[in-house]
Amino acid sequence: MKVIFDTDPGIDDAMALLYLSKLPQIELLGITTVVGNASIEKTTRNALYLRQQFGISAPVVQGAGETLDGVKKQEPAIVHGDDGLGNIDIPEVDRGGLDGRVASQFIIDTVKANPGEVTIIAVGRMTNLALALRAEPGIAKQVKQVIIMGGAFGYKGRSGNVTPLAEANIYGDPVAADEMFAAEWPVVVVGLDVTHDIVLDTDYLAALSRDVGANGELLRKMSEHYAHFYNNIMGINGVVGHDLLAVTYALHPEWFETRRGPIVTITEGLATGQTAQMPETRKGGDPAWAGRPVQTICTDVDGAKVLEHFRVTVAG
Repeated sequence: MKVIFDTDPGIDDAMALLYLSKLPQIELLGITTVVGNASIEKTTRNALYLRQQFGISAPVVQGAGETLDGVKKQEPAIVHGDDGLGNIDIPEVDRGGLDGRVASQFIIDTVKANPGEVTIIAVGRMTNLALALRAEPGIAKQVKQVIIMGGAFGYKGRSGNVTPLAEANIYGDPVAADEMFAAEWPVVVVGLDVTHDIVLDTDYLAALSRDVGANGELLRKMSEHYAHFYNNIMGINGVVGHDLLAVTYALHPEWFETRRGPIVTITEGLATGQTAQMPETRKGGDPAWAGRPVQTICTDVDGAKVLEHFRVTVAG
């Protein structure tokens, strides 16, 4: 499976990238960065550091530092730290792994070179994807699938984490998200409805440190800051592995329950960033959804299988 990983590292992004690097079924073609959990300079630096740390050969490609809605959002330092990786001591990075293109052009070039073969796993804001679509709308029909971590649809009572209605990646650039959902490529949404079933508690993180070695200890160390947010702000005993779940879906969609239908992102007003799907089984419907492609959202997951698969994979 040929994969472009679009990311804003981010602690759970680091978990997902280590996961990808250990999967023999995955050919990682590139790591594209976007503003989000930190500035574009920091997320690109973090991607280069993780590439080096995890022994990844795929290039890093710097992407959008500004969002299409034109609204600058505060960096979530309370969640991911001032450096985006839990305030660890990040050494100087080798910038030799940085591709000279911008991320949107890298996406276009890579998809055209591998028509029908590329899966894009996007776990940050959707800005790079929307910019690629704006430049070359035809690439949508050449992409195998797009798997995103983002959104919330109210399953199990789960809604937004930035506002009561909006999840962070979608809220971060709702214009880009809406354009991405409207494109003629198959999108799978792995949102807060299912990611909160993937909690890495203290014992699990300790086991990663023991079984995985230096990279497991790195994830555990990063997660100390992350855990402070989840324990004290969210009341969760552990950290949520949001982004790694998008990687799991690429390999094991059978572990998920899903619903299909067109999706709209609210781009203005109090509900900015909310994702809303009209089930394909519903007759009639509002014109805002009419004519949009049918996309897939995840509504449930076998969390125990995911956590075991992640642990065994990164330890392997």
